[in-house]
Amino acid sequence: MDFYGTVVHEEEASLVEICHKIKAKSDTAASALEIGYDWMKEFNQLLSHSHGENFLKQRDLSATSLRNTLTKFKSNANEDELLELMFHHWKSPTIYNDAVEFFEKNNLPIFILSNVDHLDITEAINLLHLKVDGIITSEHVKAYKPHQDMFEYALNQNGFSPEEVLHVGDSLTSDVSGANQVGINSVWLNRSNKPLSGDSKPDYIINNLNELLDLPVLVKI
Repeated sequence: MDFYGTVVHEEEASLVEICHKIKAKSDTAASALEIGYDWMKEFNQLLSHSHGENFLKQRDLSATSLRNTLTKFKSNANEDELLELMFHHWKSPTIYNDAVEFFEKNNLPIFILSNVDHLDITEAINLLHLKVDGIITSEHVKAYKPHQDMFEYALNQNGFSPEEVLHVGDSLTSDVSGANQVGINSVWLNRSNKPLSGDSKPDYIINNLNELLDLPVLVKI
């Protein structure tokens, strides 16, 4: 199961705040939205090349991409203060209401599979007192979702075959596509009723986590 965006809220509010602070300390004509788009493009490019011997933790990728963004838009906003806004969210995110109910009802094994650094997500899970059976992060694997190494590592570490597992996540590219690459059935959590687009095809679509427990494939267990 994915964590940020699936169990807890993404860091969208903190990202918006950061982009406005960059804009406020810059003479650029670009809007805060345009700054954010450019920053995420930079971050995703760095992430896609971070694998194996070239692997860098997500904190490092965030710092590098933010530094490049500040330079590009000639902003003198404080890099450390901006990063701390993001890191604070990773460590203390807000859980979705349906996720609270899901964890109360669920009695199946849950393994968290996340790109966020291990110490940050562990702190978040402990803070929320969530019962999980394992946490696999990109730090363990030296790869980021949707790279198939993430999913294969999770299977091998826990002795599961792809047929025994469902992967649940809110991202068609990171979660659905990544799981499907290795033959794991995927569940797309689509809380906002987005249209299905692109080449990623989930095996199941749900609108909240409680619906997961009603899937026929899990009811049989």
